[in-house]
Amino acid sequence: MATTRIISHPTRQLIEGLLPRSYATVAAPIPPQALSNSIQRYPPTQPPSYKDPTFRKSQLLRQYVSLLQSTPLMLLFQHNNLRASEWAGIRRELTAALQRAGVEGDAQSGKLKLQIIQTGLFAAALRLTEAKMPSPVATGEPLHFLSAEAHQAARRSPLSVQASLLDNLLAGPLAVLSFPGVSPAQLAATLRVLAPTPGSSSAFAAPRRRDAPGLYEGPVQSGLAKLMLLGARVEGRVMDGEGTRWVGGITGGLDGLRGQLVNLLMSVGMGITGALEGQGRSLYITMEGRRLQMEEEAKPVAEREKPTEGTT
Repeated sequence: MATTRIISHPTRQLIEGLLPRSYATVAAPIPPQALSNSIQRYPPTQPPSYKDPTFRKSQLLRQYVSLLQSTPLMLLFQHNNLRASEWAGIRRELTAALQRAGVEGDAQSGKLKLQIIQTGLFAAALRLTEAKMPSPVATGEPLHFLSAEAHQAARRSPLSVQASLLDNLLAGPLAVLSFPGVSPAQLAATLRVLAPTPGSSSAFAAPRRRDAPGLYEGPVQSGLAKLMLLGARVEGRVMDGEGTRWVGGITGGLDGLRGQLVNLLMSVGMGITGALEGQGRSLYITMEGRRLQMEEEAKPVAEREKPTEGTT
């Protein structure tokens, strides 16, 4: 059996004193020219930014500005500490609902994107989107949204009415569901899963259990209970829950809405044409009667009192 030899404290100090000592040395600094040649602070495709573009906040700000500029329809939800399993179940059932409705869209393929946003950065992106940017700098290049000039313009520019309505909704933990286009069919299928209305006869009632058994699983139901629809932004206009459901309830989608608009314009045009024709006809009858009356009054008295043929 091996034994461990214990060295006393004075002996250990004597051994350490005989060994050569090593000291830390300061490395020679890298010349600035060599550092700038090896690593570029800004790539040639990205101009200098107001903040470091490698920061996550700067990247999120770029994404939010692009989202506000390119997304015609987005839904805003308030979420309360949803778990990862609950989010996964909600995304799965949303994809299944779109497939059952027979409309194009996939919440997992990027066509429909459900993401949690940072409220403060999203509000800043909204102000940058609505701000009136100054004229380009002397170089002739347009200003980008991370420049100091853009942030100063965002502080000076007031928000529009619709942007103010959206800014009032940006409070607390939020999630955004963005659509690639304004599709009432997609919106209706989404509302039936994420924000259903009570009652089986409602147009936005939740699917039945036999049609969507996964929707009634525990994690999905607990996640849906923590989601609350705040409103929507449709083509730059902010709508509440009722307005959002009105858009989702348009029969036939955008084509149906265009057909209703054409029928409305045709009916209004036909009504205006009929009214003008009726007024013109009545005016003609009135003028013709007045002409006959004036001709009768212009005849001599004897000729007017002369009996007509066939009278005694």
